[in-house]
Amino acid sequence: MQTDVNDRNVAVVTGAARGIGLACVKRLAAKGFRVAMADIGSPQLAESAAALQAQGWDVMTLPGDVGHFDAVQQQAALVLSRYGRIDVLVNNAGISQPKGLLDISEAEWDRTIMVNLKGFFNWCKAVAPAMLAQGGGRIINMSSISATTGGSAEAVSKFSYCASKAGVLGLTRGLAKELAPTVTVNAICPGSIRTDLTEALISANHDQILQTIPLKRIGTPDDIAVVVEFLATVNPCFITGEVIDVDGGQWVN
Repeated sequence: MQTDVNDRNVAVVTGAARGIGLACVKRLAAKGFRVAMADIGSPQLAESAAALQAQGWDVMTLPGDVGHFDAVQQQAALVLSRYGRIDVLVNNAGISQPKGLLDISEAEWDRTIMVNLKGFFNWCKAVAPAMLAQGGGRIINMSSISATTGGSAEAVSKFSYCASKAGVLGLTRGLAKELAPTVTVNAICPGSIRTDLTEALISANHDQILQTIPLKRIGTPDDIAVVVEFLATVNPCFITGEVIDVDGGQWVN
């Protein structure tokens, strides 16, 4: 796909109100993208969007639950109605699940899969027709190092989160083949990244975690966003179906 970044490019970022998602929005907006910010609908979504609009960036908000198929279809239609195209999808929205197998309920398992995996399917399903019709697009799925390592005893999330993020890798590889050669599909696996979700854990175990990271620092949301920017904008692009670990070498394999 040969697409130069200009003021016609449009991106959708889910989980965009804060953390990694917001860092991705800022990176893409700075590159000239018009960005649709999807999130659950907290006041923080409106606040983050207003701050970006005050800087002159063209962003719109899509409050709602990524786990609801019909709602996502409607949101994608709103983006296409306003901007006429969708060039990049960053599937980032996710929830943690700290309960292990003996404690988790069926409803909690279902909710984890609904947001962390079905939500990705919902948005891929919603944007793929437009990307194929316009002749190109890029999908970037946020997985996790825990998809391959299984997490750790100290991790914020346990097995159900790991399972959902492993599913994202299968989704990525399958769609990379199915949507080629028009649409590229890749995944990013963050390691220890300092966000609102992980702040307490990282602060409590900072020195211990640091000993496991060859680059000797905790990651930031922008460490992930810069890779998203690369996958969204690099030309020519000969990368699809790939999984990129961004963990400071913590899980070299």
